[in-house]
Amino acid sequence: MEPRAIRPGVQWLGAVDWDRRLFDSLIPLPDGTSYNAYLITGSDKTALLDSVDPAKADTLLAQLEGVERIDYVIAHHAEQDHSGTIPLVLERHPEATVLATAKGVELLAQHLPIPVERFRKVADGEVLSLGDKTLTFVHTPWVHWPETMVTFLTEERILFSCDFFGSHLATSDLFVTDEGQVYEAAKRYYAEIMMPFRRIIQRNLAKLEPYDIAMIAPSHGPIHGRPAFIVDAYRDWVSETPKNEVVIPYVSTHGSTTKMVDRLVTALVAQGIKVHQFDLPVTDIGKLAISLVDAATIILGTPTIHVGPHPAVFYAAHLANALRPKARFASVIGSYGWNSKAIEQIAALIPDLKVELLTPVLAKGRPVADDLAAVDRLAAEVSERHRALFGQS
Repeated sequence: MEPRAIRPGVQWLGAVDWDRRLFDSLIPLPDGTSYNAYLITGSDKTALLDSVDPAKADTLLAQLEGVERIDYVIAHHAEQDHSGTIPLVLERHPEATVLATAKGVELLAQHLPIPVERFRKVADGEVLSLGDKTLTFVHTPWVHWPETMVTFLTEERILFSCDFFGSHLATSDLFVTDEGQVYEAAKRYYAEIMMPFRRIIQRNLAKLEPYDIAMIAPSHGPIHGRPAFIVDAYRDWVSETPKNEVVIPYVSTHGSTTKMVDRLVTALVAQGIKVHQFDLPVTDIGKLAISLVDAATIILGTPTIHVGPHPAVFYAAHLANALRPKARFASVIGSYGWNSKAIEQIAALIPDLKVELLTPVLAKGRPVADDLAAVDRLAAEVSERHRALFGQS
């Protein structure tokens, strides 16, 4: 795509990656993604904010044809989908200096072939004049690496936020036009990448409050012309308050766990609780991560495989532990053939979840009346905890 004007002297550059379906060999991208860079041309100086993934380097370099001078390359984040093409930009523009946080300089020098003399560290709150345009650098560590920062363009009131407020979404729209679509994509992005740093993000949101932001330009996904939409969403996601929801990721090899899950879901719904049910072998892990953002309770369903949980359940428990959602309660249901340590092993996988473990239910073989009654009691226990948490009668 050609460069696109955002405001006078401010252009979107970058690449829309319509076909990419996996990020970091881990994260599904059902809607593709984009790598957004921005060019700010002041009366005295010019700055390029971030670059693109190396796979799309030719696109960015073509967009920069005709740009006579770049004085600064502002590197908000050292991960290569943003920084990977910076060395090629520096080859073309030997006059350019790379600006980053102190930690950013360290990481960029480790990950990319950039000579140390091409860097300059910028302090938190430091102001840079481009002539008739003024940039302020705000350090936002752990959004989602330790070196991350954002840049505020004072005259146009634009926040260039890099991964903060971003969404993996390939679209020809420069600005957000469908908030429902972007909300889903941004929540997926938050859940998969940002949620482990939820409490730190609370502090970084507070750091942005003094700035009168009229537009948010992230490095993935469309630009937010209505910043309150995404800022309010983040405030909700990073808050300490979950919702009256239960997530049930499960595997069933011969139908026993499915029967228990069905019973549990029916009982919970009857109590007015919203349930998200995921058959793990065919689940989009991103959808599971999204559901974990708000859930008050996580219940893992598993058959017993070699005395422990099914590998897919093992992974789901590890994922939940890594993402550190604000859930308050957890439990396990499932079945076994002759012996099981699934409960103990799952509990050991989630030490970073600050949850109360509710009474588990394991059936030997197919679940019989007593097992199903125990599932009903678990549903009642969940309902009781939720009523106490949410003040429901």
